[in-house]
Amino acid sequence: MPNLDIHTGVQAAVLISALIAVISLISGIRLVLQSRKLQYFRMRQEQMVTGYRRVFIAIVLGLLAWGMSTYAEPVAYTFIEPSPTPTITPSITLTPTITLTPTITPSPTVTNTPAESYTPTLTPTPHIPLAIAGKFTGTLTPPAEAVFSIVEFTNIGLDGLNRPIDPTDTFTNPVGSMYAAFSYNGLLDGVQWTALWYRQDELVSFETKPWDGGTGGYGFTEWHPNPLEWLPGEYQVQLFLGYDWYQVNFFTVSGNPPTLTPTLSPTPSASPAPSETPTLTPTPGPTTTPTRAPGTRQPTRTPKPTRTSKPTWTPRPTSTPVPTWTHAPTVTPSPTITRHPTATPVTPTITNTRWPTKTPTP
Repeated sequence: MPNLDIHTGVQAAVLISALIAVISLISGIRLVLQSRKLQYFRMRQEQMVTGYRRVFIAIVLGLLAWGMSTYAEPVAYTFIEPSPTPTITPSITLTPTITLTPTITPSPTVTNTPAESYTPTLTPTPHIPLAIAGKFTGTLTPPAEAVFSIVEFTNIGLDGLNRPIDPTDTFTNPVGSMYAAFSYNGLLDGVQWTALWYRQDELVSFETKPWDGGTGGYGFTEWHPNPLEWLPGEYQVQLFLGYDWYQVNFFTVSGNPPTLTPTLSPTPSASPAPSETPTLTPTPGPTTTPTRAPGTRQPTRTPKPTRTSKPTWTPRPTSTPVPTWTHAPTVTPSPTITRHPTATPVTPTITNTRWPTKTPTP
């Protein structure tokens, strides 16, 4: 709101007083003129008095407006010291002269260009995929008072009440099993509930079934993937009752998943090949035939030995191929909700103690 000075305030008061005086004077004169036409004396007198009163008020306001316009400012300045009004002094304009100034050429600087530019994207509202909605078996409508707490994550485990141990939202490989724990209230058994696990925008696991954990307490959903499936990135868990989304939270995994190194079976060594050099039996030279004497039998000729055949080749044993590794299929177990044990009431048994028999005095 702008501040008004004394002069402006006085002018505004004079203008308002004069305007009210004119209106009061006009209305007073009209009432006096109209009262003369009334038949009843009492009503005529009352209206005439009212008219004259307004004319009197108009005169007073007119005098007040004249007095304020004449004496208000001097009286005000006797109590409030007027502030000096600044006057604008003309300044001498200097004619610029051209001066040759050597310019310094700036050295080129290296501008760091970000390697990755992050463009914000619109996050869609969580919803149930059609393939999972086809597996619904619950028949009850989710109650309006049903609530879930913020989901907390841990890969250590849960305590006896299904509460997370050392919860956090950042994990480093190897992660192992992951638990998403929460508290709830206002639920009903038989309402279809669903937990969806996402890596970025990819659905990696889910759990859906009719609720069986009572109206309030602590619950959880879990995921036990193969260690190779824990890729680095952002993960999220979404909780639904029926088709309605109730809660979502995120956690981050860093580091590469562990790599399985296959163990190779030893390759059998090939048997040494037999020597290719055969053993030859030397052939004896020709036998000299002696001169036949009378009465002597001629000796028989020794036949040449037969050549030994070459040994047969033994084939090398074939090497056993290295077995290939087959990943085991991922089995997502359904979470089991541990109920609190029901306290068994114990009825105390009252033992009647008999009074001792009084011994008669002799």
